Amino acid sequence: MLCHTMPMATETASRTSRQSPDPFDVFATYLKEHRLRNTAERNAVLKELVQAKDHLDAEGLLVRLRKRSHPVSRATLYRTLDHLVIAGLVKKHSFGQGHAQYEYVLGRKHHDHMVCDRCGLVIEFINDEIESLQEEVCRQHGFQSTNHVMEIFGICKDCRSAKKK
Repeated sequence: MLCHTMPMATETASRTSRQSPDPFDVFATYLKEHRLRNTAERNAVLKELVQAKDHLDAEGLLVRLRKRSHPVSRATLYRTLDHLVIAGLVKKHSFGQGHAQYEYVLGRKHHDHMVCDRCGLVIEFINDEIESLQEEVCRQHGFQSTNHVMEIFGICKDCRSAKKK
């Protein structure tokens, strides 16, 4: 299943940074450090995720790879996804649909998600006020944050409109 992602207001500016490292170099270094082979199949998985403009589940990713004539086994795909997550190139999300979804994150500005419970639409958003509030709450509790995930679940505008009709 593919999840449609509405572009963020600053999508084109923040999708990737011009100074971000090359993902294939980062992955090659990770594989070398972990004494793993750098294969065409693994790089095809990474390439597809880098080019994706949406969140993908493993099955949707497998379909895309096969359409592009990249013969990647399901086992290789899942192992590669795990390595990409550990390497910090990809983030794994559980949007409550019974299966994980993945998004390429290297060089992207931190963002949060709103997820429609009906159609599965994923809306990415950036809100500096929310980020500031989270930092303030951490300061108040003497807590040093290393990472956070914000996911808001509800019903999107289109699904609400469809219900009214």
